[in-house]
Amino acid sequence: MKRIFLVLLTLGQMSYGQNSIKSDSLPARHIEEIVVTASRMASSKHEVPVAVSKLSQKTIAETKAVAVYEIINKVPGVLMVNLGNEQHSMAIRQPMTTNAYYLFLEDGLPIRPMGVFNHNALLEINQFNLQSIEVVKGPVSSLYGPEAVGGAVNLLSLKPSAVPQLKLGTQFDQFGYRRFQTAGSAAIGKLGFHVAGLSSLQKNSWMNFSDYSKDNINGRLDYAITAKTRLIGTVFYGKYYSDMTGTVNEKDFYDRAYKSSTDFTYRKSDALRAKITLEKDWGEKKQSFFTLFTRDNKLGQNPSYAIKWVQGQTTAKGEINSNNFKSYGALLQHNQSISFLNSSFVIGSLLDYSPVDYNAYQIDLKANLNPDGQTVSSYEIIAERPDIKLSDYEAEIFNKAGFFQLTVKPTEKVVITAGGRYDAMSFDYENHIDGASGTKRFDQFTFKSGINYNFLSWAGYYGNYSQGFSPPGLTSVFRAKSGTGGTTGVPAEFYYNLKAAEFNNYEIGGWFRFFQKKLNIEYSLYYLEGKNELLSIKQPDNSTDYQSAGKTRHKGVEFALYYCPNDQLRIRVGGTTAQHTFIDFKVSDKPADPVKNLNGFEMPSAPKWTANSEINYYPVWLSDFRASVEWQMVSSWFQNQVNTVKYNGYNVFNARLGYKWKDFEWFVNAINLTNKLYAYNVTRGNAANAVPSYTAAAPRTFVFGMQYNLSLK
Repeated sequence: MKRIFLVLLTLGQMSYGQNSIKSDSLPARHIEEIVVTASRMASSKHEVPVAVSKLSQKTIAETKAVAVYEIINKVPGVLMVNLGNEQHSMAIRQPMTTNAYYLFLEDGLPIRPMGVFNHNALLEINQFNLQSIEVVKGPVSSLYGPEAVGGAVNLLSLKPSAVPQLKLGTQFDQFGYRRFQTAGSAAIGKLGFHVAGLSSLQKNSWMNFSDYSKDNINGRLDYAITAKTRLIGTVFYGKYYSDMTGTVNEKDFYDRAYKSSTDFTYRKSDALRAKITLEKDWGEKKQSFFTLFTRDNKLGQNPSYAIKWVQGQTTAKGEINSNNFKSYGALLQHNQSISFLNSSFVIGSLLDYSPVDYNAYQIDLKANLNPDGQTVSSYEIIAERPDIKLSDYEAEIFNKAGFFQLTVKPTEKVVITAGGRYDAMSFDYENHIDGASGTKRFDQFTFKSGINYNFLSWAGYYGNYSQGFSPPGLTSVFRAKSGTGGTTGVPAEFYYNLKAAEFNNYEIGGWFRFFQKKLNIEYSLYYLEGKNELLSIKQPDNSTDYQSAGKTRHKGVEFALYYCPNDQLRIRVGGTTAQHTFIDFKVSDKPADPVKNLNGFEMPSAPKWTANSEINYYPVWLSDFRASVEWQMVSSWFQNQVNTVKYNGYNVFNARLGYKWKDFEWFVNAINLTNKLYAYNVTRGNAANAVPSYTAAAPRTFVFGMQYNLSLK
């Protein structure tokens, strides 16, 4: 492989190859990927004993995604579930879930502090500021701490360009979506800067009551103090507001009557993140990084998913909540290579102090029933009840951690990795509902070890053992149990005894290259055991009871094939087959309930097969033209925990065309090309008469756009 010049930025979490864009434009050549997320330092993908995928800037630029899930779903073994208006859940070595089993990173730093997980965190991301995306599958708690169980998604930001650049773009669809975006970058002497912003607006879409707006801006300054010392500052600010459509009932779904049952639910976010990093090169392959960071988030909701309704009744209950936090933290990391056995190590520590406050109160609703009397046509607000508190607490979260990883290369073909991390997460709390106060603490040491054996120039494999853990989120701990508090006359009870979930992962994988590196195959097999998982039990009124005493098993095979027969074609085939099973999950003590435990049952929303494949065409007879067809497949899954009803899954095709002429680029994306009727998720309760809820997918959508790219070379 030819020389690749690497600049490690932001605590070693960002890597850029000066040749990367040019190399990626040659589809018939495979350039060995350099990744940073898997080891916190720049490493060859084939020298880290984990399943890691990298989405390049070229892939991001050609996808022209409205939402990040369109890009991330290209990673084999990953299903990022679209919940509408850039809201999402995730499935990486887990069922489709909103549980805190994924870590979302921005340039190597968690977007949110531990204990304040939000499955929608990536809706804050500026799609026009992405250099690349790296996805590590499986537990990486030994490097990144709690919540990095199913995997970690690291979004790497653009850095200042060596020459002045200006980008202006717009994209829109036939359903009222509009987005404007701009970016500028330059270097003046020792100072470089980059600014990127976007503004999105959705009005009068295919689903009624589904408007949203999003405004983001990112800024970055790089200052070279000396040739070996750099100062880097970044800032992000974003505002988001969305109608929360929620799900539709079965009849409306199959009639394609895309109507929301509410016209008052919403989600809004106001987010600020900033950091400043001092980088120091002490010598060849010896660097230190010190970062100070802050976060300031305000999240407010009147959530559609929190509406509690008993089938057949004409009244219901909802809630309004707000979740606000600030963070002040520091991260110190040192990377160094040593001559003994061609070794290298990473050592670091983290301190994160995050005060948080949360408030939720009840709203009384009227349920207007459909003629069948079993489903709801619409809800109306009767009264807001701030006097009925569902949750009301303040907490100060302290996350303290130290981590270490050693990599030894005793021979040219063998790489051995071992590392660990100790996390001491605690929070001082005051529960304003029951007057309780105190401290809860979750201490955990997580370990990983692995080996890479690249026994041939065209083949290699790896194996690893890794641990992961995830403490319960504060919103679960301080949620009043169903049937207590409020106007029930029963003192409010809370989930103070929830435990941290713990995971053990066993994994092997490998890679092959054939036909002068034109055909590349990657695979991984994993076996993930979980205990004390935070398990949710749906109640008849749609409320949730929590347990952290369950055991689960997750096992599967992930695979990817990349074939570039010539400079005109790129073929990608990727997917996973998996099983997600309850091993120990007690759901009821009631003698009348036919199912009292789910031992051996499949977990709901857990398709056994998912795949995403794509053919890209770059004709030599029409320079700067591109075309692609993408296939997304999700097999059937159980809608409920008791495994009585399945949804059949879906097959969907997307097509993308683009053409560049001088400094201009035009494109059109056809999403859901065949206008298939399908749902991203379908769920229902465990009762025999429970009705399903459909998260409807959009009909065929055409996204048009134009972009102006000016570079003063």
